[in-house]
Amino acid sequence: MTKISIIIPTLNESETISGLLEHILQNTSRSNISEIIIVDGGSTDRTNEIVSKYSELTLISSPKGRAKQMNMGAKNANGEILYFLHADSLPPKNFDIDIIDHIRNGKLAGCFRMKFDSKHWWLKLAGWFTQFNWKLCRGGDQSLFITSNLFNEIGKFDESFNIFEDYELISELYKRNQFTVIQKWLTTSARKYEFNGVWRLQYHFWMLYLKKMLGASPEELYTYYQHNIS
Repeated sequence: MTKISIIIPTLNESETISGLLEHILQNTSRSNISEIIIVDGGSTDRTNEIVSKYSELTLISSPKGRAKQMNMGAKNANGEILYFLHADSLPPKNFDIDIIDHIRNGKLAGCFRMKFDSKHWWLKLAGWFTQFNWKLCRGGDQSLFITSNLFNEIGKFDESFNIFEDYELISELYKRNQFTVIQKWLTTSARKYEFNGVWRLQYHFWMLYLKKMLGASPEELYTYYQHNIS
């Protein structure tokens, strides 16, 4: 039977992780889930304490960096399907069934359309665009499912990137015409926009994307991120 390994990288997610885990356990069938792997990058809050209360989970440690953490999770996964999920994103009810159905229909990788938990008109518009299967509309907050065979064939996440860690992998999937968007809503937190300000943060995200397109190195991108985004 085809099963899913859910991989969640964490770093100081004590405010969100319990809600996400309860959401997953209540909205999936255990027969479809191989394991839920939490890969912690060195949390100094109560994240690990909270996760340790769930006997259904596997908690492992990794050097900090989302790409490193997700690769570590994939290395320890047993499922035929890998599902990478951010700690502040809630996938739709029965997402496990949707993912497995798409895999069986030959869609070997993809994500869900996404909306923010915010009524701000710009964030609602940004979420609306995620329904389209365009690479420009992709981002890690939308989650990512992929068969383990395809993930290993492509070569995993590029660990030199501390941001845009999923860009090269998703680009390769689009080159292979192996990406689909499941038309159900995943809800992600707008907390970073609320903290930084919607327009200020959006400007810096656009600048980062432009720098990436112009060939900026992973170090240059991360330095800009650290200096301009809290």
